[in-house]
Amino acid sequence: MPDLFDLPFEDDRGDTEARREPQRTVAEPRKPLTVTQLTIRVRDLLESEFAEIWVEGELSNCRTWNTGHLYFTLKDAHSQIKGVIFRSAMRYLKFRPEDGLKVVARGRVSVYEPKGEYQIVCEYLEPQGYGALQLAFEQLKTRLQDEGLFDQARKRPLPALPRKIGIVTSLDGAAIRDILKVLRRRHGRAHVVIRAARVQGEGASVEIARALKALGGVPGVDVIILGRGGGSIEDLWCFNEELVARAIALCPVPVMTAVGHETDFTIADFVADFRAPTPSAAAELVIAATTEFTTRIDRLSDRLRGAVRSRVQALARRVHVLTARPAFAGVPGRFATRGRHVAESTHALAHAMRGVMLTRERRLQLIQRRLDTCDFGRRLGAVRTRLATADGRLQAAAGRRVHHADMRVRESIGRLESLSPLAVLGRGYAVCWNAERTAVLRDAAASTPGDRVRVTLSRGELECEVRETHPPGTNREA
Repeated sequence: MPDLFDLPFEDDRGDTEARREPQRTVAEPRKPLTVTQLTIRVRDLLESEFAEIWVEGELSNCRTWNTGHLYFTLKDAHSQIKGVIFRSAMRYLKFRPEDGLKVVARGRVSVYEPKGEYQIVCEYLEPQGYGALQLAFEQLKTRLQDEGLFDQARKRPLPALPRKIGIVTSLDGAAIRDILKVLRRRHGRAHVVIRAARVQGEGASVEIARALKALGGVPGVDVIILGRGGGSIEDLWCFNEELVARAIALCPVPVMTAVGHETDFTIADFVADFRAPTPSAAAELVIAATTEFTTRIDRLSDRLRGAVRSRVQALARRVHVLTARPAFAGVPGRFATRGRHVAESTHALAHAMRGVMLTRERRLQLIQRRLDTCDFGRRLGAVRTRLATADGRLQAAAGRRVHHADMRVRESIGRLESLSPLAVLGRGYAVCWNAERTAVLRDAAASTPGDRVRVTLSRGELECEVRETHPPGTNREA
């Protein structure tokens, strides 16, 4: 029986053998994918299908690398998936991810190409059934408590008489007005140093830490009030930052916190040396020690005045009783006589002392005059005068000598110029030398025709040849 599918239905050839011959098709060439290409296609498919998902599970194998990225495994009772939170998203987490913590993660599914593993790239993470801020609060509180930052042994007492009070708060809030109002009413002479800082929002913790460090370095600051008004946990969160807690612990002066209302507790309250329920209460507590101190001083002053008054009265009564006795009848008269004697002796002593002082003063003046005659300053002045006079005379004599020597030099120059042969040459005369310029020719007979001679003029020299000689007395015209 012929196979009905050997040939297409459209083929109507009548040749039976040709109809029975199977059709041969050319196989298409294989185009295999590389592992990278396959991984990329899988990644694109997963990222397009699971662009944003929410996944809940338990954290395990949490590791934060030196790059700032957090790698973890999210698992349940039967499965697990690897996950990563990049550093850019980590800084928005309010709590610290730990192993065993049940969380809800929001992110996208992707593929880690070098290992071909699919993972979830988280953009947000929150604890399941527990607020992120509350969890972060409890984590930081436990860690700082283990370090001993909450111990009562390290907390310092408030100063009894604060001379200079530092305040860290916002200048726009009501806290600063409440604090200043109470300080002005209860201690108007208080010296207040204010360091403005944001107390809410991004970067507020950094400004608070810098403000605490700055006020701690101001000379004379005795106590620092760190405060702000009430608000939600998000508004007060900068006071739950580790940076603020450690800045309070490192502050060299006592720190009092006054954050929010009486029911609001922050990490800063646990680390601070003292906590006030409100900013106004903080100002009252700072001044309360001063008020108690001054009240105690007033009370002790009253007691001291009463004791002194009672003692004086008791002694006065005793003196009165003693003076009333017969044996002391003439005591006032004797005291008066002794008093007059003392006055006369005092007057005589004063007169004698004045005489001695006058004698000593005259001797001092005499010695002073003698010292003035031996004063080195005056002697040096006289010596300077003599030296100035001698210097003037010396300069005058030297000038005269120089002038006289100059005149003599000028006379010698005039004589030399008058006797100089160069002056004679300047008047048109010349000097004739032999060819070697070793002798001056004074006689025409000393040379013969054909000799070479040198003639020195006032300016320059001539080299000449003798054509003929004429002895003295010879008539050259003949």
